[in-house]
Amino acid sequence: MSSLTKSPRYVARRALAAGRSALRCYAHKYSPKKYTQPQLFACLVLKVFFKTDYRGIVIFLEDLPDLAAVLGLRQVPHWTTLQKASHRLLVRRRVRRLLAFAIGRLLGPRRRVKRAALDSSGFECGHTSHYYARRRTKGANGKEKVRYRRYAKLEAAFDCQTHLILGAIPRRGPAVDTDRFVPLLDEALLQVRILAALADAGYDSEAHHRHARERRGVQSFIPAEAGRPSVKPPVGRYRRQMKQRLDKDYGSYGQRWQAETGFSMIKRRLGSALGGRSYQSRCRELLLWVVTYNLMLEY
Repeated sequence: MSSLTKSPRYVARRALAAGRSALRCYAHKYSPKKYTQPQLFACLVLKVFFKTDYRGIVIFLEDLPDLAAVLGLRQVPHWTTLQKASHRLLVRRRVRRLLAFAIGRLLGPRRRVKRAALDSSGFECGHTSHYYARRRTKGANGKEKVRYRRYAKLEAAFDCQTHLILGAIPRRGPAVDTDRFVPLLDEALLQVRILAALADAGYDSEAHHRHARERRGVQSFIPAEAGRPSVKPPVGRYRRQMKQRLDKDYGSYGQRWQAETGFSMIKRRLGSALGGRSYQSRCRELLLWVVTYNLMLEY
């Protein structure tokens, strides 16, 4: 069974090694050279590990000189230095390189995954009281509903065996998943070779099966339940196969629930509420959570 480590020193060493493998030592040849980019990235990972903000991680590093020594810091950076570093480091191309380090550490040089589960989950934008939300549902008639306009959404592909995140795309919700199978699968295939992709009925589409099976060489398993209920067979060759044989011949589809386990591990250990106020900052924060989760993963 996979689990998430609770040792900050262990996470700091892994984050520092990941930063050194994926990032240049300094952003520019004329930079002040007080801190390296791997050191700043490791500080950002520890910020997520301790579930604090930029000011909070600075206080942690000042109070824990042994942890700062693991990162090789002769002086703790100012919180604004970390905030500006997050804008520079947490862009998609760099996050992919950082993910590649964690994936290679667990999967080895072959990087082949037998089954990958694709799914998405929402995250709260702010620390709303759950007690307040429950009270809002108890109106005078007992039928009042709580409606939220926007929330952060993370699309992720998990390795069913190790719960490792193979690819991730941050978005804004609420939004349907009917057109998100292809970009999420392609994002995961940038890192590993996938033999079978498992997804729920929200991704059901004949075009998705054709893209996965005929273009990318991946066996796709998605329940054919989109559209109105009907006694007629679904339209499309692969969707008919899913309707007829998904439960009988493809018993491994039950492993799709490993994606739910992966999201549960993230929310139980790292939290479910984001601190960012803008859409861009929430996307950066979700990507940082993904990298931190993979670095914390033990199997």
